[in-house]
Amino acid sequence: MADVVMAHIEGMPERRLPSSGPFAAVARAYGAIPPPALVLLGVISVQVGAAVAKQLFTLAGAAGTVTLRLALAAVILLLVWRPSLRLDRHTLLVVAGLGSVLGVMNLTFYQAIERIPLGAAVTIEFLGPLAVAVIGSRRWLDGLWALLAAVGVVLLTRADGGLELGGVLFALAAGACWAGYILLTAALGSRTSDGKGLALAMVFGALVALPFGVAEAGTALLDPVVLIAGTAVALMSSVVPYSLELEALRRIPPRVFGILMSLEPAVAAVAGLLLLHEALRPAQWVAVCCVVLASVGATRSARPEA
Repeated sequence: MADVVMAHIEGMPERRLPSSGPFAAVARAYGAIPPPALVLLGVISVQVGAAVAKQLFTLAGAAGTVTLRLALAAVILLLVWRPSLRLDRHTLLVVAGLGSVLGVMNLTFYQAIERIPLGAAVTIEFLGPLAVAVIGSRRWLDGLWALLAAVGVVLLTRADGGLELGGVLFALAAGACWAGYILLTAALGSRTSDGKGLALAMVFGALVALPFGVAEAGTALLDPVVLIAGTAVALMSSVVPYSLELEALRRIPPRVFGILMSLEPAVAAVAGLLLLHEALRPAQWVAVCCVVLASVGATRSARPEA
């Protein structure tokens, strides 16, 4: 998992928030919070945002909610970073590719949580970055962690009652997109600065989701209640955690960041239980723990960063 974190960090833009105004005040507030708490707050924000999004499905549908999240997040990031549209051809292709993967990842993930519990969907999706960490590795321990994660997924999907196959497949597709997102983010980081590349990629992601959202939700996307809820989802699922991660990564080693991020499936399961009343069976909780332990193990056994 540390390799994944390093790839993600290399792709992340250098943090350059405005030196004055409300965003400078936000940056100063972040500076007073311990880095591990920033990471955990970001993880909680993402999963609470997903739980809120799932509750919005009854009004706007899964695709409509994705469209709102990406479109509103794109607007916010464009206002913050004000990116230039003057990009060379290769950079534009990377931005478009990242945005497309981002759009598909969110579409498939929201389709997954519409069918299966949030904690189960995040646990299965987490196989994407874990696979990037262990594929191609020659360390036998990484093979052990991969096997433990596989055991976890088998437990998760084969427990009494099981999970709907469609939801599992959508979660696996989201995990594959997450792996692609990590690799494309690394490529983008070598070509753009600040959050400008991400802002433009978010626009492409919103354009990918837009036809599906309009087809499913129609004019419901313009309902004031839906727009307010969609803004909350965009902030909690994209803008806030992204800012928290950037600040944390500036102050703690990547390996520590990776270990903390490995708690995401467990946090998702708790968020699903508390906010959506989605109770996992004992065997499924064991499965979540297996994937979390596999992620932590892969992070700790990785070679030290340069």
